[in-house]
Amino acid sequence: MKIAMVSPYDFAWPGGVNSHVVQLSAELRNRGHDVAVIAPHSPSKSQIDNRPENQFIPMGRSVPLSAGGSKARVTFDWWLYPRVRALMDRERFDVVHLHEPLAPLLPLMVLQHSRAVNVGTFHAYSDRQHLYRVARRAVGRWQKRLHGRIAVSPAARAFVSPHFPGYSYRVIPNGIDFQRFSDAEPFPELRDGRPNILFVGRKDERKGLRYLLQAFSILRQTRGNARLTVVGPGDPDRECAALLNGILAQDPDAVSVTGPVSSDDLPRHYASADVFCSPATGGESFGIVLLEAMAAGVPVVASDIDGYRDVVSHDVNGLLVGPQDPAAIAGAVGRVLDNPALAAGLTSAGRSAASEFRWERVASQVEDYYQQCIEEADHRGAAG
Repeated sequence: MKIAMVSPYDFAWPGGVNSHVVQLSAELRNRGHDVAVIAPHSPSKSQIDNRPENQFIPMGRSVPLSAGGSKARVTFDWWLYPRVRALMDRERFDVVHLHEPLAPLLPLMVLQHSRAVNVGTFHAYSDRQHLYRVARRAVGRWQKRLHGRIAVSPAARAFVSPHFPGYSYRVIPNGIDFQRFSDAEPFPELRDGRPNILFVGRKDERKGLRYLLQAFSILRQTRGNARLTVVGPGDPDRECAALLNGILAQDPDAVSVTGPVSSDDLPRHYASADVFCSPATGGESFGIVLLEAMAAGVPVVASDIDGYRDVVSHDVNGLLVGPQDPAAIAGAVGRVLDNPALAAGLTSAGRSAASEFRWERVASQVEDYYQQCIEEADHRGAAG
């Protein structure tokens, strides 16, 4: 099949949706499909070049759009309209797979001009329902142009489905490169006897870094040699910066803030950790970072929120704690550090759970769904 994989988000910036697009595309290419990735790209703003190795078609530059406690970088370049139309006419894709298909502005342009079988994957989840409620009338006609709809989790499906009744959604989860994380070697300098706690994610409010820093301060009262590594893009906000400065004033080696890291180094950071902690406050449709940690053999402590509960079973393959509760976070992390038997049990169950999300399994589900949508489209004709 000739497949277009469309992301609304700037490929010059790290993000879960773009990682999903790159990895799914690579697996589909391994299966013999011809896959092109179409997305905005602003090279002057690039922190790490996330473009796929080949068949990448840049479409416009982006602007930051605040949403749900984080920033989404999407394009509002109306001048792309004739370029998108020409691309769709020229390439004649069999399947156009749009990620966040109702996001501005690139996916809507592609849907407008696509004559292929159109499949949308809905990644988003929010505790607030205003996003689709406000946009429902404006984007409803593009929703009708989709032949198939995927949600990455039950939480994502529950978020979108009430606003567009009458449509069914196939739940197909995000995938991970299981072997890359399970085979990772730790950084020797981090295996020096100090207990290592790891955070991976943007420093947005929604990711909850401030609560982990507060928890880390509590932990250090009884575990003065604990070390925290913070991996991910962005700058700490004022409150996080103050907390960091307070910790570092006591111990300059207690916290390491790496910024974004390469795809080779990320698994090694997981492998170097004794506990992985994701204190997100909400709005998570899925826990990719949780699965990456599990695959690397790291016990997980995470917020008890929608999306994460689809990945973590409390006291089985991880520990769930109330969001925005530094004392609870500190208690759960301390419990793992103080109990080797618990840590080993969580590690074993976590690896087993993560293996179910290998890209080989996930891509097979996506491939089968493409075929189903093609067959159904043949029966009912082209989209309106």
